[in-house]
Amino acid sequence: MSLSVAVAGASGYAGGELLRLLSAHPEFEVTTVTAFQNAGQPLVAVQPHLRSLAHLELQPTDATTLSGHDVVFLALPHGKSGDMTARLGADTLVIDCGADHRLENEVDWATFYGGEYYGAWVYGLPELPTATGTQRDEIRDATRIAVPGCNVTAITLALAPGIHSGVILGDDLVAVLAVGPSGAGRSLKTELLGSELMGSAHAYQVGGVHRHNPEIRQNLATAGGIDVSISFTPVLVPMSRGILATSTAKLAPGATEAQVRDAWEAAYADEPFVHVLPAGQFPRTADTLGANTALIGLAVDEAAGRVVVVSAIDNLVKGTAGTAIQSANIALGFDETTGLSMDAVAP
Repeated sequence: MSLSVAVAGASGYAGGELLRLLSAHPEFEVTTVTAFQNAGQPLVAVQPHLRSLAHLELQPTDATTLSGHDVVFLALPHGKSGDMTARLGADTLVIDCGADHRLENEVDWATFYGGEYYGAWVYGLPELPTATGTQRDEIRDATRIAVPGCNVTAITLALAPGIHSGVILGDDLVAVLAVGPSGAGRSLKTELLGSELMGSAHAYQVGGVHRHNPEIRQNLATAGGIDVSISFTPVLVPMSRGILATSTAKLAPGATEAQVRDAWEAAYADEPFVHVLPAGQFPRTADTLGANTALIGLAVDEAAGRVVVVSAIDNLVKGTAGTAIQSANIALGFDETTGLSMDAVAP
């Protein structure tokens, strides 16, 4: 018997991607979809590509509507889910794709987000190395899971194996990301208009002010990093979805190129969705489009004494909805690949 699923924020990009993936999941049945301004409309009026869910109508987003389901996915702006989740039953699996429950440090929340702090949930990045294994050990049997930010996923998966194994140092990390505008959500913003984006690229939230900064540091500390420091700059580029992250770190004294490659290959050898490419190969965002995969290329810049890691993900799948469903699968005891594809769409 299928588990009943509600998706809050179903009119947005993340909500739409959750629904696309959930529609083919053999263990889940989407019975309720909610929105704020679009409540009362047919789902296909705002997500016309989701023809298999044309029978659903968008309901108001509130705890009453979301209660009574086996699984609830929240794809809401930060600050919108925290007070609602406290009113959902403890036996309901709740997966929050927003920021409200990601940060363990209340000061970080106040500094980068502001507003009421709702506390940290189990962190939903299964592949993150920890002191005793991987983060999936914490996800098993959890009923409250916080999904990482999309930029965070690209950088964390790129750098965590090196931090965990000690072949790179964590005190001088640099990451520059080419990011598609769907990561900013579906609300109308001048800088996200096609005429502003096409033929151009521009950096934003420069100088350590991006809200994903403390989450990245938190993850790399979990992976074993000490005094982690990162300079992270996202660059908006004219592709609808995808992230290409180029992350660099100082090579640890005495570490060799072979040890670097061994660290990443060992970390992800058994991971279904994180793939390390052969030496000399580097990923394209196009090769992850629509898939729950992260592709990683490695190089050692001997002259600079730095390791260069290039990672590519689809920000709406591995960066949000795919990892949410992967975490739900783990928490519920299903094979974590259920309903998720490693195959991208090409061209």
